[in-house]
Amino acid sequence: MDRLRQVRTPLRSAARPALALGTVLLLTSLTAASCDDGLDVTVAQVGRSTVSEVVDAPASVTARAAATVTAPAEGILARLAVTPGQQVAKGQLLAVVDSPASRTRLRQAKQALDASKRSGGGGVRVDLSAARRKLDRSAREAFDHARDAAEQVTDPSTRDALLAHITAAEAGYRQASAGVAAAADAVQRGVASLGSAMQALGSAQRLQAQQAYDLAKASVDALTLRAPIAGVVQLGGTSSAAASPDLSSLLGGLNAGAPAGVAGPVAAPAGVAAAPAVGAPVSAGTAIVTVVDTSVLGIVADVDETDILLVRTGISAEVELDAAPGVQYPARVGAVDVLPTPNSRGAVAYRVHLTLETPADAPTPRPGMSAVARLKVREAAGVIAVPAAAVFTGEGRDCVWVRGADGRAQRRFVTVGASGMDTLQITDGLAEGERIVVRGVDRVTEGTDLP
Repeated sequence: MDRLRQVRTPLRSAARPALALGTVLLLTSLTAASCDDGLDVTVAQVGRSTVSEVVDAPASVTARAAATVTAPAEGILARLAVTPGQQVAKGQLLAVVDSPASRTRLRQAKQALDASKRSGGGGVRVDLSAARRKLDRSAREAFDHARDAAEQVTDPSTRDALLAHITAAEAGYRQASAGVAAAADAVQRGVASLGSAMQALGSAQRLQAQQAYDLAKASVDALTLRAPIAGVVQLGGTSSAAASPDLSSLLGGLNAGAPAGVAGPVAAPAGVAAAPAVGAPVSAGTAIVTVVDTSVLGIVADVDETDILLVRTGISAEVELDAAPGVQYPARVGAVDVLPTPNSRGAVAYRVHLTLETPADAPTPRPGMSAVARLKVREAAGVIAVPAAAVFTGEGRDCVWVRGADGRAQRRFVTVGASGMDTLQITDGLAEGERIVVRGVDRVTEGTDLP
């Protein structure tokens, strides 16, 4: 008789199923008695119940969006128009940076633009090819400088607008430069007058000067920092500026309404850079203010690969914060990542994104708080169910001890469905009303007398 058995437990390899709902047990009677070997076992009648299988996963609270506004150029922080914790609207003034270098470039660009308008581009004969090359070089330097300055702007909407302006200006100038080249070629071939070529050169010079001025002015305008999204102000910013585009997918559709490219649902970052004081020098990229949109809170849970196939959108969950033990926050799965996220232990997990509700009498969570998400991955109502302790492993299969008509123990193979912490659904192998061993299964062998 094989006495080597293992009691089956419903615990999963990477996540603990939480307490089954409605598990006031199904067993209609309990009888404890001494068996023939003097050891106590408990026998009970099989009934029906509701079994909820729950997967636990480590999680953290996320905000709807976050954007760190940084200095677009080297200078000093001339003004800070907000205070920590202040609620701001999109477009509201946050701070002003004074950049002498940017203002100097704007003044020089204005002088060059005025000079190009006065000259009219004619009256003096020049080497058209040399003049075009010089003009092209000057334009290229202006565009490169403008692009470098624009790349320092971390507000995505402002940065994208500046880069689009630069790209359009480059395209316009290339067209004008090509016109100068065509006019110079026509003069060399004797099919056009020098005057027409000089006129084309003058037009290109005025265009280049106007574009240089416009770009310089846009750079100066960008020194006035405004909120790219509505939210709560935190001075300073993350140690890695919060405008990472890949964050926009963290909660599926929850980021609708946030500006394109603004950091999507995010947890509080590790490390916060302090804001500079008013009057302090800043360099391009220095974090000034972070705006966090907490109008919608969510949860990002890391579900182990052994459990992820059970998770699907729409299922409900309960979330418990480390900061508020015992308080249950309702949640619902909105999206499940397709690609895995390896963790520090080398295991593979998939991020599950949930919407989070805050009960009226519960503390309001903060982004970045640690939590446990209990995902209700499967529920079976009114099914044959037994205590988890009644099921053990024999010959590589799930088994129970059934009390036969003669009162002796008979091993029966069963098929387990949904697995709660305390209760297991049995989809095959048992019938309602049969009596099974629910405690002390490791003390029973085939043929043991049962009460």
